[in-house]
Amino acid sequence: MAEKHENRTDDATMPKDITDHVGPFDRFATKASEFAARAPFFLLCILLVLIWAPSIIWLPMETWQLIINTTTTIITFLMVALLQNTESRNDAAIQQKLNAIADGLADLMQHTAKEDPESHDLEDCRKQLRRAVGLEDDEST
Repeated sequence: MAEKHENRTDDATMPKDITDHVGPFDRFATKASEFAARAPFFLLCILLVLIWAPSIIWLPMETWQLIINTTTTIITFLMVALLQNTESRNDAAIQQKLNAIADGLADLMQHTAKEDPESHDLEDCRKQLRRAVGLEDDEST
């Protein structure tokens, strides 16, 4: 099992393997996420609720509930999809950075271990760190 994990960087996605290409949907999701995270969007939501609240006087209760429930459900559904897309891409980018850091640290530890042959503990730590690179692929399946 240790042999399988020793060369884990071959399986892991490293930053050098990632292209700079971002699709149109991903760009849109990023912009929508940035907009939704700002105060103007929150103020827009408050304004919408303040406009809707008095409408209970003019519209029958069933119509008013149907309008507000349908609208909020649709907006929530779309926002969850957009925010999930952005969050997934951010998580993947962070994981790639962590893999690169762990891989570089393992290389440094290997170089240091070669200079000091009595550093068995360092070699064990290096092997454990090397196993951690790409571990998210095993854990997520």
